[in-house]
Amino acid sequence: MHARTIPIFTHFLTALDGVLAKAEAHCEANAIKPEALLEFRLFPDMMTLTRQVQLACDFAARGCDRLCARELRSFEDTETSFAQLRARIAAVMAHIATASPSDFDGAETRTITLKLRTTEMEMSGERFLEGYAKPQFYFHVTTAYNILRHNGVALGKRDYMGIA
Repeated sequence: MHARTIPIFTHFLTALDGVLAKAEAHCEANAIKPEALLEFRLFPDMMTLTRQVQLACDFAARGCDRLCARELRSFEDTETSFAQLRARIAAVMAHIATASPSDFDGAETRTITLKLRTTEMEMSGERFLEGYAKPQFYFHVTTAYNILRHNGVALGKRDYMGIA
């Protein structure tokens, strides 16, 4: 389970950091106020770029915490700049790097309980990782990428995949 979490989350968080760096450079090069991108949403009922990045970070950090049966790390949602979002990504990567392979022992069958707004869900660690944590993580990383691409930031699939 360690190999299916830490390296994957770290790789895509690193790619997201690179995407945000390109977005910040795009703002500087085109005299765009960063808030125009940070507060942009693809549709009125969707979350902003800032929130997409925060949630991607949360699903990586808390996903690993749940699988390791450790206290959930909480990050304040106070970021208002690209630099602050990038610092959050760095903090999350440092946090998940503290989980050792042995911390994941038994994670596949560990019961994970999620308390959602209106319900509570229980599932095995395997189901949680593959059917909940990873899809949520990828959704928010992808939506952040799409917001920036939609707004003219010169990005391609290689940027998203972290192989640019």
